Amino acid sequence: MRVAIEDLPALHRDGKKIGVTSVCSAHPLVLKAALRHGRETGTTVLIEATCNQVNHLGGYTGMTPADFAAMVEALAAAERCPEELIVLGGDHLGPNPWKDRPAEEAMAQAGTMVDAYVRAGFRKIHLDASMGCAGEPATLDDHTVAGRAARLAGVAEQAAAQSGGASPVYIIGTEVPPPGGADHALDAITPTSPEAASQTHAIHAQAFQTAGLESAFSRVIGLVVQPGVEFGNQNVIFYDRAKARDLAATLDRLPSLIFEAHSTDYQGERPLRELVEDGFAVLKVGPELTFKLREALYSLDLIASDLVPDYGERPLYHAMEELMQGTPKNWASHYHGSDADKRTLRHYSYSDRIRYYWAIPQARAACNRLFDTLNGRKVPVMLFLQHLPSAVTWADRACDVEEIAIGHVRRSIEAYARACGT
Repeated sequence: MRVAIEDLPALHRDGKKIGVTSVCSAHPLVLKAALRHGRETGTTVLIEATCNQVNHLGGYTGMTPADFAAMVEALAAAERCPEELIVLGGDHLGPNPWKDRPAEEAMAQAGTMVDAYVRAGFRKIHLDASMGCAGEPATLDDHTVAGRAARLAGVAEQAAAQSGGASPVYIIGTEVPPPGGADHALDAITPTSPEAASQTHAIHAQAFQTAGLESAFSRVIGLVVQPGVEFGNQNVIFYDRAKARDLAATLDRLPSLIFEAHSTDYQGERPLRELVEDGFAVLKVGPELTFKLREALYSLDLIASDLVPDYGERPLYHAMEELMQGTPKNWASHYHGSDADKRTLRHYSYSDRIRYYWAIPQARAACNRLFDTLNGRKVPVMLFLQHLPSAVTWADRACDVEEIAIGHVRRSIEAYARACGT
């Protein structure tokens, strides 16, 4: 069902355990999977871009917020997904991409970025000024963070008023896990304390009031907290609701809010459902979806290698290995161990840093070759059973690689939708 994200706090307060999946990806096939699911089920499609991924200077995708919005619009038209189902969100909007600069310079860039997001039609805005800039501590105090968040909210309010459309709704919070997951093995994650959650809300309320932004603060619907979930390169910390019970009870004292849970990737349906029931009504997922996409593409690469003599031995895999070795900046500081360990992580890590490479021409060419090789070709059932059992219904009929890949990604999206009660 369609859920207006601004209604999530009231739904939770009324005992209706409903959530929304936040799809954090820029890959067209992942976005197609989400939009198709929305069209077929009539559910809200919340798509978010992060400050490093998309900003007024292009981000690592090369897209501005307007570019990203146009891409989603075009994909939605292709998938016949109704516009009214789609919500665009901006994640971690703050000075993070420029934190190596002095604070005032970084905040000026952050303000320009927020303005660009809102003018492009993004209406769910996560304000994140939690990181220190040049000459500052890595972790800032709540008052500084809240003051900077209020400053950015003021920019967003002005942009919305000038550009028209609905006023933004906001997510606040300082206990933000690292985007894309941790880069080391994890043993346990401590949930945010109830006191810290309440204090964050109170300090932000005061900062917004001081800035004359009471109206904007009335549209703060969510607080980012740590429920005790995370994933590293090779392991996942699963939700333990007993450990988060006191945190979840905090919402009884904050009836205008829900919690937003980051890094919920790889949790599985039952923990996700428990998160929603406990008030974590926005579930953010990103690397899991591109992990599933890579899983499908690599499996099809194996099928093509087994089926077509002149295709070669896993050319897609080897093209991606060459590309990542030649441009290591997106993984080198995150993957550690022996050369063999790092090779495995480059391709199969839960953090899925291979996702940064799919748009590069060399990767696109390798994918196109895979598509050209298998599209229209009949694959025996045994090869699907061996390499990609989720696609076994495609056996012995003309393959459509895009459809197979989208279908594999949708398995995760559908699990999230069931957990969200939609």
